Amino acid sequence: MKKLLLLTIAFGFLTACSSTKQAVSTSESSTEKNSTYWQQHVDYKMDIDMDVNNYQYQGKQTLVYTNNSPDVLDKVFYHLYFNAFQPGSEMDVRSRTIEDPDSRVGDRISKLKPNEIGYINVNSLKQDGKKINYETVGTVLEVELAQPIQPGQSVTFTMDFDAQVPVQIRRSGRDNAEGVALSMTQWYPKLAEYDFEGWHADPYIGREFHGVWGDFEVNLTIDKDYVVGGTGYLQGEPEIKGNKKTMQFLAPNVHDFTWAADPDYIHDSMQVPNGPMLHFYYKKDLPADNLKYWKDLQPKTVELMQYFSENVGKYPYDQYSVIQGGDGGMEYAMCTLITGKRSFGSLVGVTAHELAHTWFQFLLATNEARHEWMDEGFTSYISDHAMNKVMNEGKEIPNANAYRGYFYLAKSGKEKPQTTHADRYETNMAYGITAYNKGSVFLSQLGYIIGEDNLKKTLKKYFDDFAFKHPTPIDIIRTAEKVSGLELDWYLIDWTQTTNTIDYAVTSTEENNSITTVNLERKGLMPMPLDIEVEYTDGTSEWYNIPLRIMRGEKPLASNVKILNDWAWAYPTYSFSINKPKSAIKSITIDPKQLMADVDKTNNTLE
Repeated sequence: MKKLLLLTIAFGFLTACSSTKQAVSTSESSTEKNSTYWQQHVDYKMDIDMDVNNYQYQGKQTLVYTNNSPDVLDKVFYHLYFNAFQPGSEMDVRSRTIEDPDSRVGDRISKLKPNEIGYINVNSLKQDGKKINYETVGTVLEVELAQPIQPGQSVTFTMDFDAQVPVQIRRSGRDNAEGVALSMTQWYPKLAEYDFEGWHADPYIGREFHGVWGDFEVNLTIDKDYVVGGTGYLQGEPEIKGNKKTMQFLAPNVHDFTWAADPDYIHDSMQVPNGPMLHFYYKKDLPADNLKYWKDLQPKTVELMQYFSENVGKYPYDQYSVIQGGDGGMEYAMCTLITGKRSFGSLVGVTAHELAHTWFQFLLATNEARHEWMDEGFTSYISDHAMNKVMNEGKEIPNANAYRGYFYLAKSGKEKPQTTHADRYETNMAYGITAYNKGSVFLSQLGYIIGEDNLKKTLKKYFDDFAFKHPTPIDIIRTAEKVSGLELDWYLIDWTQTTNTIDYAVTSTEENNSITTVNLERKGLMPMPLDIEVEYTDGTSEWYNIPLRIMRGEKPLASNVKILNDWAWAYPTYSFSINKPKSAIKSITIDPKQLMADVDKTNNTLE
């Protein structure tokens, strides 16, 4: 029976790997069409021995790194994220000096005792069996290679390290506010990414991550009473020796590996039809209402998985886990960690957002330090739409709050371009609204520009072309151009690389021989095409569209919409005529559906 079980599990893993590899192969086929694109590859094997009494663990790591770049590499870098949780670290000092610190961090790091801090100590490191020189600099390990890595060459790094899990401060840690024992995120020495922009060995100050795609094998030894969930497929039954068990996890083609553990986890599962198996890990000592919410969450997560797979692209792995842990909600490979003491709506909402991150940043693996708005913003957009459907919210504009947030930021005097590095914002407020809200508006407003159907096609093509890669802003906008046939570089530049605002006004009307001339003005620096509705006193209405000249075309329009002459950006004013007297006109409104992020809507309507 045991042999049959092991064979069944092994076959399941091979099937999972095959389905994932098939998705990767499809992605790579599109890569072959563009021979200039490349990305690095890394395979990890780690043996971890965790002591749950002192929260320390020993690690052995074998890492095979393939240099797919055209460059010769004479150095590499590792992230040692847990080193951020020490008094005097960059994360600590930044949190104590920023104008509006994250309340979860505040000055807590500065008060950690030696047995409460986090650390990763590298004790030995070899390249193909040869000792190499390295230096720990904050949260980054700087490594001088024994031999340069040539283009196309693979090398093997072997490392011994020991580490301590910090008291829960940010994302990672032990004994979080809800009593979860271990939230193991950013917990291992992780090779930094090298791409066409060079090395990305960013210190861990507060923002998020960028990683190298590869396969993981993690052999975790831990107290036998602990329930473990996270990234990867469990292989066979745990091997138990004394008070400990060793569990083997394999994760094909991911760029991170996360796990959480607690002796009091309930573990439920639910199958998505024609999709992955969902796993839910939550503490049995939650209040009764919360325990019910975690049960009720499970069919909703099925619906959410189906929504994202249908509207973005098919989820390529065979499992996904929603795990109580962490300090809010954070996405990882094949799983998310979320806090569990929430209202039902909040529990579904945070799950929707973190699950959506599987597509926007995990599978479409943008650099979150450089392009955080593509990560958080796109996720916010699609999760708002998913919630609108799954929870029957009935919102006409599902991400209306994103517009409100952006308007606040645009008028605050603290906005910075979306090209700002995620750690360089003056305030957490400016970062949050720029990443989540303005990033969300980028997509919904793109739908206004190119048409909603074209936006839906753009998201699917973007996934098809760039899943399992590291797309950049030009990739989403070029995808939209290919789908729509329109020129859109102006939109990417003005919206993401400047703080220019949109402000159009209906300024006046003039009548001559029963023909009314409508006068418009561009008050903001950012150009846009305009949808205009004219309502008449007899209860009828007409729609007009003014294309933006630099778009070289217009979105698909209904047959009853009148297309007017293009408006060139350099002209601050524009006029068009209506073959009716002023007395017949009730109102003239720019963008009545309010999908354009016009910062002053008081001048959008003339009555």
